[in-house]
Amino acid sequence: MVTDENITKYQDLYRARFGREISREEAREQGTRLVRLMQLVYQPMTQEEYDETVDLQKRLEKLPK
Repeated sequence: MVTDENITKYQDLYRARFGREISREEAREQGTRLVRLMQLVYQPMTQEEYDETVDLQKRLEKLPK
């Protein structure tokens, strides 16, 4: 959830970075999209997934180049 305080901070950061103002509505939409993207992209691995990844990396390193 994007709070009013988060929106104001996002507007400040956006202004500092891009040199232009954005509306609260635009800031809320961009902030909500950013939060959703992070939810989709950042999902911690289980130990099993980690072990499979390490195993795959080891097998790939053994392949002839």
